[in-house]
Amino acid sequence: MEWSELIPGLVAAAVPMAVPLLLVGLGEMFDQRAGMFNLGAEGIMMMGAFVAFFIDLKLQMPWVGLLAALVVGGIFGLLMGLVCATFRSKQGIAGIGIYMLGWGLSGTLFRVYVGGPMPIHGIPALNLSFLQGIPYIGHVLATLNPMDYVTFFLIPLSGWLLFKTAWGLKVRAVGTTPRAADTLGIDVIRIRYQCIILAGAMAGLAGAYLSVCQAKIFADNITAGRGFIAVALVYFGRWSPWGVAAGAAIFSLAAAAQRLIQFYGFKFPYELALIIPYVLVIVVLACSRNRNRVEPAALGKPYFREYRG
Repeated sequence: MEWSELIPGLVAAAVPMAVPLLLVGLGEMFDQRAGMFNLGAEGIMMMGAFVAFFIDLKLQMPWVGLLAALVVGGIFGLLMGLVCATFRSKQGIAGIGIYMLGWGLSGTLFRVYVGGPMPIHGIPALNLSFLQGIPYIGHVLATLNPMDYVTFFLIPLSGWLLFKTAWGLKVRAVGTTPRAADTLGIDVIRIRYQCIILAGAMAGLAGAYLSVCQAKIFADNITAGRGFIAVALVYFGRWSPWGVAAGAAIFSLAAAAQRLIQFYGFKFPYELALIIPYVLVIVVLACSRNRNRVEPAALGKPYFREYRG
């Protein structure tokens, strides 16, 4: 096989896998930077996938479906904020509850109002012929979905928001030393609410991408654990948008490689090929050094304004 065939095939398979991981991971990065984490991202993705799919199925308006998924994800994030920021419940347990709620509710609504697999038109790919001349990846870039480009743009935008704006400074302060931030007049709970709602909205959008832009159907387990993987990628990416993007790219290229191994019939055990991406994530996480230097010090810790200890 020639490199001119292998590289475009690898990139073409990897991009659709990377986009939902990026969307969830970037939202979760803001969430964790503010001192919270949401293990319910997987369930929120399922709800976003169903809502976007259902609206496109009934109204043939996929962009409205994406917006609706964004709103539904934000509502789930608001619920998570109510439980964890206001009532100060354990974030891990609350996240599992949100995951089960999103998973169960989306599946129930699908069975009641749709019943079985139904195709939708979804959002078609672009046809940017002027990109065709770029070596190796020109054909891939010319035929990406609009949401792919939107997601790529969100990487530098997230970096600018987090490191170049006053709001980003508040987010980092709240996640590192919330009491000091509070004494400076920063509303810790409000910032945490903003970040958890943003993370929920991004997770909902990621789910909508899967159903409306990629698969163009809805099915149980359409998310396939991507919400949990994205949470791990935030750790791998050291709470940086570029690090999250690098993690998503590595995982997606590994997943794409295992598909190509099967597609082209290489003599490699099928079972081993399937687990390569997941093993890679575990190895990279285990080998990450100096993680404690950048981890938000208040991550996972509820904030009690009255506590003086």
